Amino acid sequence: MRIVKLDAGSKKDLLNNLLKRSPSSYGEYEKIVSDILERVKNEGDSAVFELTEKFDHAKITEENVQVTKEEIREAYEKLDPAFIETMKKAAENIRSFHQKQVRNTWIETREDGSILGQRITPLSRVGVYVPGGKAAYPSSVLMNVLPAKVAGVSEVIMTTPPSLEGGKVNPGTLVAADIAGVDRIYKVGGAQAIGALAYGTKSIPKVDKITGPGNIFVALAKKAVYGYVSIDSVAGPSEILVLADESANPRFVAADLLSQAEHDEMASAILVTTSESLAQKVSEEVDGFVQVLERKEIIQKSLDQYGYILVTDRMEDAIEAVNDIASEHLEICSENPFETMSKIKNAGAMFLGPYSSEPLGDYFAGPNHILPTNGTARFFSPLGVDDFVKRSSIIAYSYEALKRDHEDIERFAKNEGLTAHANSVHVRFE
Repeated sequence: MRIVKLDAGSKKDLLNNLLKRSPSSYGEYEKIVSDILERVKNEGDSAVFELTEKFDHAKITEENVQVTKEEIREAYEKLDPAFIETMKKAAENIRSFHQKQVRNTWIETREDGSILGQRITPLSRVGVYVPGGKAAYPSSVLMNVLPAKVAGVSEVIMTTPPSLEGGKVNPGTLVAADIAGVDRIYKVGGAQAIGALAYGTKSIPKVDKITGPGNIFVALAKKAVYGYVSIDSVAGPSEILVLADESANPRFVAADLLSQAEHDEMASAILVTTSESLAQKVSEEVDGFVQVLERKEIIQKSLDQYGYILVTDRMEDAIEAVNDIASEHLEICSENPFETMSKIKNAGAMFLGPYSSEPLGDYFAGPNHILPTNGTARFFSPLGVDDFVKRSSIIAYSYEALKRDHEDIERFAKNEGLTAHANSVHVRFE
């Protein structure tokens, strides 16, 4: 990996390079996505089925578009029972973590008779998109569906491409969906699936919100339908940043960097350290790992484009760089990681200490692995229960309470030139 002495210039170059990975930078695909969405909006099922045959080479009809209970049963038979049990354990950890995020409706009655409050209402129907084929991730099924279920969403439906022989869906995806409690599963993928969820067709109902990862076409489709429905985010490629001092284990750090570099050629893996010795050792360990890992070609391209080892003189400068980069995953491998964490403002998920490697969060610990990317951890949060509920304000004033405040309200309205607003209050005291 390239080793760079961090200064203002090198940090600016790094941030500019990372921003190239944003889905918003791929305007050449937007016309393709727009045409697909327009067809789905106007033609419904016929467009969805035709596009599925074109892109996924599967003959899907109104009769077989929805996954049956028999297909789910067959999926269980194809999986290693030990893996099924592992998914169930992970699901319980994820469910338990997200149950602690649940917020309740509250009502406050004041002495003057006024009542204020906030009502929490789950979304009625949510659509979860799940990639298929080689990019099938059962863990993402659990991470998307379980917070929605904990939030109380009435119906969770899932779309995933029929990318296996015979128009079948990845069995791991189906079993994870069953464990998580998905209500309906449809064999549709790509931008056409996002269109179907956003607009609704005869076979696939319109949803209130769409969540879940996908390729550039899926990401741009989600961006395009925002407003017809809500979305979780427009996710970019995966990324990891390790903040380390001289106490870190270079072999651990190298292995963790490569855990994200293997995702795809656009993934980024960055080490920020105060130790030149650690930087050199990590670089050497990375070179050794790359030679033996299965996805070494993808890893090497990722490292060549977006892999960095940044060396700073002071931990304060390293922390400033971490906050500027605002990485999706942040590992803190310092002598006192909890103290270091207190100075971090921007990170999707933080992993503290030598035995909290990033895959722990991907699969098993319980916190959500759907995280803000491309620097959006500056203002976005991980997917959670709050993403599947709405807040409504409650206001109920008594005569006495309004009498006390009506002149102030009228004055405010008149100051803004909205006399009908003022009159709406004034008529109650004529």
